[in-house]
Amino acid sequence: MSAGVQILPDAQALAGAGADWLARRITRQPGLTVLVATGQTPMGMYGHLAARVHAGTLDCSRVTAVQLDEYVGLEPGDPRSLRGWMERAFVVPLGLRNVVPLDDPATFTARLRDLGGVDVAVLGLGPNGHLGFNEPPSGPDAPTREVTLTPESLESNQGYWEGLAVPTHAITAGMDVILAARETLLLVSGAHKRAILGAALDGPETPDVPASFLRRTALTVLADRDARP
Repeated sequence: MSAGVQILPDAQALAGAGADWLARRITRQPGLTVLVATGQTPMGMYGHLAARVHAGTLDCSRVTAVQLDEYVGLEPGDPRSLRGWMERAFVVPLGLRNVVPLDDPATFTARLRDLGGVDVAVLGLGPNGHLGFNEPPSGPDAPTREVTLTPESLESNQGYWEGLAVPTHAITAGMDVILAARETLLLVSGAHKRAILGAALDGPETPDVPASFLRRTALTVLADRDARP
């Protein structure tokens, strides 16, 4: 496993460490292509990065944001749109000009190929070990595609939308896209992620825990103390 695991005292420290990690890479490679997770865990990190942009200590204008996943069947402007969430939390606050949306698997795959792939994948860890919406079972060669969400994913996403139903289908960047990223940052927070993080890092590589395949990548894991296996 090519992984570095850092345990932080709490979610706030995790956010700061994640921002330091990504800012170093943006400074070194201003045209970085970043696969961008939504969900609650990376929001603090994105806030730290935005503060640096606003303070003039970090320039993200040449970064390209690549959408990780999206619900299927939403009308324009639907508050559940993950593209909208990415825009509000990452693209606009960091002053990005370039976005690769995930609206059609074939178009998405072609655009990534033209860009030369993903430099950095920023990921959270699903409660069942999913990455993006690569639900178990998902092997390392699973492509970008439409998927049916599992009950665990529906339950974990319900709290974000203030009583609106979570759509049952989504498009996700494939495991092949995620695992081909040149570097990966996995952010994990909370005691409810402890068991699945342990399975991802120390259990067998298996499609039943898609995140277990991250051990094949240049992986950095930042976890708070509650999530430590």
